[in-house]
Amino acid sequence: MRSDNSQVYGTVSRILHWSMALCFGFMLYTGLAGEDTFRALLPYHKSVGAILMVLIIVRTIWAIINRKNRPAPANIFVTLGHFALYLLMIAVPTIALLRQYGAARGPLEVFGVKVMEAAAEKIEWTVELAGALHGELAWALFALTAGHIVMAIYHQIKGDKILNRMAH
Repeated sequence: MRSDNSQVYGTVSRILHWSMALCFGFMLYTGLAGEDTFRALLPYHKSVGAILMVLIIVRTIWAIINRKNRPAPANIFVTLGHFALYLLMIAVPTIALLRQYGAARGPLEVFGVKVMEAAAEKIEWTVELAGALHGELAWALFALTAGHIVMAIYHQIKGDKILNRMAH
């Protein structure tokens, strides 16, 4: 098992990155699906979202622990872009969990396993916050992710071999 170093990301970092990429791909699919399809997939959307929350927490802790061993960012824009990605990756599911709890419509189930109870009574501010921000921040996250992908491909083509850091 390879560790993070100044040239490439290690095995754990790569597993977390690509696992989350697959989960985010599913979340984007459900976001783009029509309303009927979204409603049908909502239990899976919530389950994958809860798994993403765990992966995000683990990945954030892992990144902090390994920050000195990782490839250095090319410039301040890369650092700010990654900071914004992490911020949104944490904010979007946190807001959704607040809504799930505060809506008082039942527990959160992850693939049929109850992982969080709902509030006994509706907590209006959590529902309103999520209604105002969850979807909008999710779209901002996907836009930032698209920029992340475009820049990685651009730098790979340019010869910087950025994709190799997370692929090998």
